[in-house]
Amino acid sequence: MDEDFIRWVNSKSRADETFWENWLKRNPNKHLIVAEARRILESIGSEQAVVPPALVDLEIEKLLQAIKLPAETPVELTPVHKLSVVWKYTAAAIVIITLLGVSAWLFSHEKKTPVKFTYAAVTASRQLIENINTSKNTITVVLPDGSTVKLASNSRISYEDKFDSMLTRDVFLSGQAFFSVKKNPHHPFRVFANEIVAKVLGTSFTIRAFEKDTVIQVTVSTGKVSVYSQGPTTVKESAAPNKLSGIIVTPNQQLVYEKSRQEFQKILLENPVMINAVSVNRSMAYEDAPIDKVFDDLGRDYGINIVYDSDVLKKCTVTANLSNESFYHKLDLICRAMGARYEVMDAQVVIQSNGCH
Repeated sequence: MDEDFIRWVNSKSRADETFWENWLKRNPNKHLIVAEARRILESIGSEQAVVPPALVDLEIEKLLQAIKLPAETPVELTPVHKLSVVWKYTAAAIVIITLLGVSAWLFSHEKKTPVKFTYAAVTASRQLIENINTSKNTITVVLPDGSTVKLASNSRISYEDKFDSMLTRDVFLSGQAFFSVKKNPHHPFRVFANEIVAKVLGTSFTIRAFEKDTVIQVTVSTGKVSVYSQGPTTVKESAAPNKLSGIIVTPNQQLVYEKSRQEFQKILLENPVMINAVSVNRSMAYEDAPIDKVFDDLGRDYGINIVYDSDVLKKCTVTANLSNESFYHKLDLICRAMGARYEVMDAQVVIQSNGCH
């Protein structure tokens, strides 16, 4: 209902873009609710039809003319009768205005035939080059721009003949595939997978989008992937192809789209891996190390945002060797040492503690 938010969704002005991008950076746990709010606005439309005042006046006048007493039969009205006639006029006006309002609402919210975004529906009217994997093993498809696709069994992809010379490098997927995309900021790479679109400038990621599944999954290995729903959003995203303005997914994160509820949920992988090559061989042995250093190292090594109150934990230190431990075991050891606990929310780790003495 916020006017600024509605304007941002509808007009995409540069000032609004900057404001909301900064707001999401300050409130990273709000990505899901913002995506849901955008989806609601785009699905019902936020601009209501307005009935011109002149039309309202005209309809009221017609009704008043229709209910007037005949001129040839004048009647002396008592105050009670006069009040009754006034109420009739008022009621008539209210009825007309209500009917016009309801009609305008129904017109602006008339039911539309749901658009289908299945692989067959999206590719039906296009001249595409198609690769189908009917074997039981994964096959590798090399695209014209040098990007590679590891296509899983019972999966298929297709793309335009002039794939690498178009404004956007578009691929259509049904099934599961791992994409290793050649970086080209001037020609973003987009994957249309049923109800969602994944857009990147150059990175590697996996999409699982079988039509029989109830969810679509996007898992990022390197770089960043922007994901958004197909429909009105696709048109707006196409107007700014070089921007990643959807829900941003980073390494060790997975975005899950639930088809029935049309909702996104961002989660952490069960076994996060280090994304910083230097960190793999770096020792994580600490002796009386400030807790903020330990959390900063851990967050940087895995690309995972760790949220904590630095003022509450300013007296906490850690002495431990975390070199050969998994991500979650490291968190367990750290929290156990200072009497804290952690919770994973919206693909980030939140530390809860009363501090150290």
